[in-house]
Amino acid sequence: MGLKVLLSKVFAAWVNTDLNHIRKNAVALQQKTFEQLLDKAKNTAFGKDHRFAQIKTYEDFKKHVPIRDYEELSSYIKRVANGEENVLWPGKPTYLTKTSGTTSGVKYIPISKESMPEHIKAARNALLSYIHETGKAGFLDGKMIFLQGSPVLSEKAGIPTGRLSGIVAHHVPAYLQKNRLPSYDVNCIEDWEQKVDAIVQETVNEDMRLISGIPPWCQMYFDRLSAVSGDKKIKDIFPNFKLFVYGGVNFEPYRARMQESIGFAIDSIETYPASEGFIAFQDSQKSKGLLLLVDSGIFYEFIPTDEYFNENPTRICLQDVELDKNYALILNTNAGLWGYSLGDTVKFISKNPYKILVTGRIKHYISAFGEHVIGEEVEQALMSVANEEGVEIIEFTVAPQVNPPQGELPYHEWFIEFGAAPKDVKNFALKVDKALQEKNIYYFDLIDGNILQPLIIQSLKKDAFINYMRSQGKLGGQNKVPRLANDRKIAEKLSLYITN
Repeated sequence: MGLKVLLSKVFAAWVNTDLNHIRKNAVALQQKTFEQLLDKAKNTAFGKDHRFAQIKTYEDFKKHVPIRDYEELSSYIKRVANGEENVLWPGKPTYLTKTSGTTSGVKYIPISKESMPEHIKAARNALLSYIHETGKAGFLDGKMIFLQGSPVLSEKAGIPTGRLSGIVAHHVPAYLQKNRLPSYDVNCIEDWEQKVDAIVQETVNEDMRLISGIPPWCQMYFDRLSAVSGDKKIKDIFPNFKLFVYGGVNFEPYRARMQESIGFAIDSIETYPASEGFIAFQDSQKSKGLLLLVDSGIFYEFIPTDEYFNENPTRICLQDVELDKNYALILNTNAGLWGYSLGDTVKFISKNPYKILVTGRIKHYISAFGEHVIGEEVEQALMSVANEEGVEIIEFTVAPQVNPPQGELPYHEWFIEFGAAPKDVKNFALKVDKALQEKNIYYFDLIDGNILQPLIIQSLKKDAFINYMRSQGKLGGQNKVPRLANDRKIAEKLSLYITN
């Protein structure tokens, strides 16, 4: 056992003491964060425009600061990105993270000198929580890989700019640098497929013990490792690989195939980082849910998802949330985002401590017929039947078919790439449909009332989603396939890959 492992256990115990304080004092810490954020930003352009100096309570705050998404806040963010100081937060941001937008094209999210350390601390504490609970720290004596974006940064108005994962690469603690792969040169490769192939060559003979990344792109890495190693399992290529760290998407649709590739049910840690802030991480292997980070420079607000598009939706803070209710997540951050609708939906599964599940995207749902089916429901319906029947799902997405060509009833059309396909796809589809009806009463009513017919599954060719993402210039990195849509833009592209 190396010195690094021994020291990590001592440090993990210290960090757990701090986390216990956070767990027990979440509401008070959120109030403290609220007051600190307002005081710090009261003399910024945004603070003056919204009378921060006059705000004394959360009720005052709601009156002065509306909910905005990126597009609605973009007039301020453009000023920041053009180099203006003291707009959303004092001074200039330390970085601008560059992400894909919806209607606004590229989005630039500020990271301040206060917010950057919180990203690093949260990632560190996720690992230390695992070490403290399990006693397993051997991964620190081997190699670790973080499948991430390029660390090469550009500049915008003198502000270093890049992908979040590329920015974070510049802040990996020194004690992990010697263990970390890929090398800087390989990490700088922009083309994702070339990068994965280079990472495979660089790591195939190394003692990899921790692997981190978005599940579908890690799966691509595993597939290519296996291919160059004579179809070996990952456990035979990396016998000391013991921990998988992931974020960005729900792991469940990928779990069975990934565990098959690895060769055993590996320990995993789920994290919830975003360009806007590091929001939560899995702090226990024994219970579900992600610990909400209430003392990290973010003041959270929540809107019930069924009210989100109302003119005056209910808007609450942490102390008023209810268990098992879906909320749209709203952020106020120490990088200068105010009343910011992140676009994600979460639900609380515990209030002692406050733990969440990420349930989907507020704009990624299907309600072409009033059903408001969300990501959590489709994923659970599909995976419950797939697990029961031994069916392997590689990737999927769902779109409404409002006007079927033969004049039949409308339906939800599911595009699925199977690893191990069901023996009878139509019967499988009926079971998934029944499971979805049980999860969503509005969907049940539409089926029961003959407004919709049961869902139809289109089986896709091997690598259909990889080929689709490649065609869109979104292969790899932090890009993800939307699971749900209210239009058929993705469906029309994927129709090219339907098996005959």
